[in-house]
Amino acid sequence: MANLGYIQITRLCNQKCRFCSNPEREATLTFDQAKVMVDDFISRGYDGIILTGGEPTIHPDLPKIIEYAHSKGIHSRIISNGQRLADPEYFNELVSAGLDHVHVSIQTFDPKLQAFLTGKEDSLANILKTLELLGEAKVNSDINTTINHYNANHLDSLVIFLVQRFPFLHHFVWNNLDPSMNRATENPDVVHKLWECELSLRKAMQFLEKTGRSFRAEKVPLCYMTEYAWASTETRKIIKGEERIVRFLDEKGMVRETLFRHGKGAACAVCRLEPICAGLYDMDKSYSSSELFPVFVDPEPIREKVMSEP
Repeated sequence: MANLGYIQITRLCNQKCRFCSNPEREATLTFDQAKVMVDDFISRGYDGIILTGGEPTIHPDLPKIIEYAHSKGIHSRIISNGQRLADPEYFNELVSAGLDHVHVSIQTFDPKLQAFLTGKEDSLANILKTLELLGEAKVNSDINTTINHYNANHLDSLVIFLVQRFPFLHHFVWNNLDPSMNRATENPDVVHKLWECELSLRKAMQFLEKTGRSFRAEKVPLCYMTEYAWASTETRKIIKGEERIVRFLDEKGMVRETLFRHGKGAACAVCRLEPICAGLYDMDKSYSSSELFPVFVDPEPIREKVMSEP
């Protein structure tokens, strides 16, 4: 098993994404509070921590938090929108502190659409600068994309664009939009139908598999990624019996996830993959159970593949 803990170190941000599930608020951990949370994950035997937000690079003590985690022997990484990291001086400060793994959030290769989705005109330009710096410094770099109405039809084109420009990129993560809370409720136009992303997600996965790269998808029911069911984050955790703890800087506080189960529709009752599928997040609210359908493939090869991989 490989358990990673998430720590929101601040809820401040330098973008205003239309679909943000953790929008900006006045909440930031002190360095001492962050140390306590790092120590807690160490005591739980976690393999690593992910520093997130808001935007973690907004935190004034991010270099110190990274340095502390490394001094205690636990691997740490950040999820960033790539805006402040585009500053070479600040980027080098984090690398010197021990930064060696970054998840960069990017939604599209279209600069105008990226600006529309993030509320920042130079968002894409800064991300591209950040990726150049990450490549030069040989820092492990993953790509995070939130599937939404505006990018659902070109997830594969984004992947190809990034791989061609930055061949060192080897891991991609898609998160199906969380439409049930916060900014997505103010901007319902971002919510997509599952069929909108089915083809482009499959083509993106095929391209990455063909080129020897890895990928994961979260909150995507297995009927929409059957060929790559082993790449579902929830399915992998269900099969491996892993857990995940997220420490939020709001009323949710500490959330410990162990079941990884969402909604199940009538079609799920006869689906062969039901035991290893998390189902549909926010079912029959923003996403309809009528979009679910049963598949009839043997789940055992999926279990075997998941258990045979690190």
